[in-house]
Amino acid sequence: MTKEEYFEKAVDAFGEDRLDDAIETYKKALEIDPNYQDALHGLGMALHHRGRVDEAIDVAGQLIAIDPDDILAHTSLSMFYMSQGKIEEAEKEGNAARILGWKQELRKDPK
Repeated sequence: MTKEEYFEKAVDAFGEDRLDDAIETYKKALEIDPNYQDALHGLGMALHHRGRVDEAIDVAGQLIAIDPDDILAHTSLSMFYMSQGKIEEAEKEGNAARILGWKQELRKDPK
């Protein structure tokens, strides 16, 4: 199977609330391509929903290491921190996501 096929299977499992299956299938996609950002995003969310928040935070950190301008990675990391009650860290990541969003908007519409 391709990484995309594993990803699609993982998305289906996640949608059916089969979180353990989704996690394992995202990991199979990542065995093929460890930097496959879509699979990393999915894995982080599945881990978070499964209550494995520390692991989800690690995955979000991997995403940010791959692409520091990944707005969704910063937003997810903020949410993960918030679920742990780490308000200061959550606000920092939320602010990073907002700033990246503003920069993206400015690049689209230079006035």
